Amino acid sequence: MNDPATIRRLYGRRQGHKLRLGQAALVEELLPLISVPEAGTLDARTLFGDDRPMEIEIGFGAGEHLAAQAAAHPETGFIGCEPFLNGVVGALNHVRDGELDNVRLHMGDALDILERVPDESLDRVYLLHPDPWRKARHAKRRMINHGPLDLIARKLKPGAEFRLGTDDPTYCRWSMMVMNARTDFVWQARHPRDFLTRPADWPETRYERKARRQGHEVWYFRYLRR
Repeated sequence: MNDPATIRRLYGRRQGHKLRLGQAALVEELLPLISVPEAGTLDARTLFGDDRPMEIEIGFGAGEHLAAQAAAHPETGFIGCEPFLNGVVGALNHVRDGELDNVRLHMGDALDILERVPDESLDRVYLLHPDPWRKARHAKRRMINHGPLDLIARKLKPGAEFRLGTDDPTYCRWSMMVMNARTDFVWQARHPRDFLTRPADWPETRYERKARRQGHEVWYFRYLRR
């Protein structure tokens, strides 16, 4: 299998539009309080003070899915990873407005966080609408590659779930090819409707709604760690 370091570099802008005063205040005041520690093992007791279940979202966008899951499962600890500042600000708004005390954030590379989580400690990992990197020469930049998947598999508990969502046909085909080559994940689809219909406990994001308005199909993949 490939090493996860094959996609260590983060591509794209870290910040979009200039932050407003209220947004900047959130970054200055709230983000330090709920950021993951910069060093050390990231287990549930370290992050949340007890031995609760933990889940990670890789690239949480504006944070609406992360916040919805955290609100629905207050007994679970959620780690959200997002390299882009404007997305982090969106998540901070959700955390503040929802008074969510079971969310921790990392503004940076999710692989750095996954490497520090104990093996077989995660109950679920989410990868929703990752950058598809449509050009063939950019395929190695995709998160669905064997190096990152090896790491994700190692961190999931046996029987735990990996969720992948995409509206990009190229990424859909690529993901099916890569995941079908693996023996450590079991695809939960039995019928086409199983990956064409959003599960009830899969909160819809603004990105998803936008994709549907543009006439895109959305695919929902659920895999269990063998």
